[in-house]
Amino acid sequence: MSWIILPASAFEGYKQQWRELNAASAASPLLEPDFVTPLLAEFANGQELLVCYVRERVTLLMGIVVPRRRGVWETFQPSQAPLGIWLQRPGVDAAPLLDSLMRQLPGTPLIFGLTQCDPRHGPRPADSATQNSIDYIDTAHITVEGSFDDYWAARGKNLRANMKKQRAKLHKEGIVARLQISRAPEEMAEAVRDFGRLESAGWKAGLGTALHGDNDQGRFYRAMLEAFCRRGCASVYRYWFNDQLVAMDLCVEGNGMIVVLKTSYDESVPSGLSPSLLMREECCRLFFEQARFGRVEFYGKVLEWHTRWTEEIRTLYHLNHYRWPGLVRLHRFSRRSPSLLGQLRARLAPRAAPAGPVSSPLE
Repeated sequence: MSWIILPASAFEGYKQQWRELNAASAASPLLEPDFVTPLLAEFANGQELLVCYVRERVTLLMGIVVPRRRGVWETFQPSQAPLGIWLQRPGVDAAPLLDSLMRQLPGTPLIFGLTQCDPRHGPRPADSATQNSIDYIDTAHITVEGSFDDYWAARGKNLRANMKKQRAKLHKEGIVARLQISRAPEEMAEAVRDFGRLESAGWKAGLGTALHGDNDQGRFYRAMLEAFCRRGCASVYRYWFNDQLVAMDLCVEGNGMIVVLKTSYDESVPSGLSPSLLMREECCRLFFEQARFGRVEFYGKVLEWHTRWTEEIRTLYHLNHYRWPGLVRLHRFSRRSPSLLGQLRARLAPRAAPAGPVSSPLE
């Protein structure tokens, strides 16, 4: 039994092992090698490590981990990844294995964070002397079961009336709405460019966070979607008003689910019309009619519109594991007096280099 710890650049040689562990555990398209590989290519900073724990030739844990700052390590978590890049076999007690991992990582880690964990992939661990969990966000999904008519009848009357009113407005103004679906690898470059044009014309452009075809986000989504399309497991939905592109979804699929990764819409569409919601209604109707998926996952923070489309909501969480008992209380206190934990890190881990700033539960 042992840990294998390598630079994350070695991931290519462990893709099959990773794929098999994902199939035996989370079975999530968001943790497939086709998702992880372009994440590393575009967003890794060179400090990431691939960690793998094997016992009696059975792989129990695998992950991509990175130093957050002195004394703190966590799972690789670019903002484009809805889940932390971590897999563990069902039934494994990870706590003692994390203890041993922290003693083999560079420096003297005091805290190890598993970020953005999904309770669907295993029960949320109870707090203990050396670990605690922190709510991250609530996220929504739709179970695709029965007929669309039954699903739609269960929605609130305000939503149903609003969508009916919008479609009447389209008809009155002579606007023909249509849904276009792209699934071929060679269609993904243009799809990402189209998505970038929509997003770059909206509010994200002002923040500098918009995707476009030539930035790291655009390169990630193109490479990732092309890889999934080669296996028949990705789709891009475009929604048109006549010849005007007004909304898009970028999606990946697997294990009986479709995950809506990103949505954008044309903010210049006149008030009274919501192209993204109109597209959502047509997509949902299609999912129920085709019965290809059992779940529609959104993975973003629950917004008001989600609650009109589903009552199925769960809480993603972060899990912090501490090197010694007592650090849990110290960490909590350090949030009010940061110098205390900082002094301890400085004494115990003087050579550990901090990572670049990312959103973390470890602040």
